Amino acid sequence: MQLLINTLASAAVIAPAAIAFTLVFTLFRYANFAAGGFVTIGAFAAWTLNAALGLPLWVAGLGAMAVSALGFAAADAVVFRPLRGRGGGTLLLVSIALSFVIENIIRFFYGGQIRGFDLPLTGPILIAGMRLTRETVAVLSISLAATLLVGALLTLTPIGRALRAVADNASLANVRGIPVPAVEAFGVAVAGALFGLSGVLVGLDLTIDPNLNWAVAIPVIAAAIVGGLGSPLGAAIGAIGIGLAEELTGVFLNPTYKGAVGFVVIALVLLVRPQGLLGDKVDRK
Repeated sequence: MQLLINTLASAAVIAPAAIAFTLVFTLFRYANFAAGGFVTIGAFAAWTLNAALGLPLWVAGLGAMAVSALGFAAADAVVFRPLRGRGGGTLLLVSIALSFVIENIIRFFYGGQIRGFDLPLTGPILIAGMRLTRETVAVLSISLAATLLVGALLTLTPIGRALRAVADNASLANVRGIPVPAVEAFGVAVAGALFGLSGVLVGLDLTIDPNLNWAVAIPVIAAAIVGGLGSPLGAAIGAIGIGLAEELTGVFLNPTYKGAVGFVVIALVLLVRPQGLLGDKVDRK
């Protein structure tokens, strides 16, 4: 049972970012490998607001989501939007370069030391022999709530239906009177906020490290691919699969091999089922 809790906690941390990664891919048909960079921005923004400025963690978390959303929107406007006509391969390479730029900017301002939120010391909660910290409960609850809210947004609201219409066929959506640029901007903001939320959850579950970039990006991308690019629900399910694979690796092999799990899973899924668990085969726009 403890393995189940650890699996769900690992999945909960990366699920919002995996959903964001999938949302960006669905809208613009490219894999944004800067995902880990924007998760790191969210983590350090939350730390700055909480530990450095003394704000309550919930305020810091909301602020971090806003910072990450603004940062991702700025990156989209300045870096990605002008290059969308060049194809997904070009955008992928640009996103990799951007991830290193973000990582080095964070190192310049924050140095290389590991940090943590300003949280009160509390003992674990014991339930049926399982050890749960209050931080783990918070991570699980927040991630589940965010996943459900995004699902409801995409399926039950007019803006969600507009997002899906633009993702399916932007030209047809424009003909039908949907304001495509505004809808795309909204999708970018939502994705940026979800990246920031994963950064906050990383800080709650683990520590805040300038090396978060690729340590987070690979599991996030793997979760999105496992679930099926284009399926937010699949991304959440894929996160559980990646979390389980990482925990089993730590139990039966060596915890130091956890970082390689994402690469192995990506390779296997692309070989066996490229569309993932719930995804459909997608043609480039």
